[in-house]
Amino acid sequence: MRLPRTAHTRRPWRIHGIVGDFTVEDVWALPTPGGPDDMPELVRQIARSIREGMNGDTAPTRLLFTVRRRIGGLLGWDARATGIGARTASLRGRLPADLRDGPRGPDLGPSPFTSLYETGDEWAAEMANKTVHAVLHLGWVGDGSGGHRGQLAVLVKPNGPLGRLYMLAIRPFRHLWVYPALTRSIGRTWRAGTAGRAGR
Repeated sequence: MRLPRTAHTRRPWRIHGIVGDFTVEDVWALPTPGGPDDMPELVRQIARSIREGMNGDTAPTRLLFTVRRRIGGLLGWDARATGIGARTASLRGRLPADLRDGPRGPDLGPSPFTSLYETGDEWAAEMANKTVHAVLHLGWVGDGSGGHRGQLAVLVKPNGPLGRLYMLAIRPFRHLWVYPALTRSIGRTWRAGTAGRAGR
């Protein structure tokens, strides 16, 4: 379920003090019911999905990811020279000492994402290309009925007119196909993992 931006901005997340010049682009409730200590399991699941390509599980979503990669390759949007540590400085330099010295989070392999920090109820990862500098923020929140679930937010800082035009162009695709398919996939994987853990 898509949530209003305030579902992210009103919570006392540590990320707020790091990305003041970013915009909260999307916030989604994840169908990942659990207990108060299940955040690390969700982080592992999402990290594994990122390492494997995070392509979604429907034909339209896979097609969109494929088209985006091919266009990005042709136009040089995703070249190494446009990423973190090249054109764009990592947000690690903005972290307060306790986050910088604490757990960074999982290795995300060959994906464009890099973990920034991990706490008991937050995990953040960043990526950058020619169009945007983006942060994926995962939080663990109460569900209002005594349980907990994940909450996913995407924060972006467009790179000039190209980045702003790009974000505007992909907005309907994100809301209609990409994130709904992604959250359903996350939910299915979570339920399968929950069943597996319960059967041990």
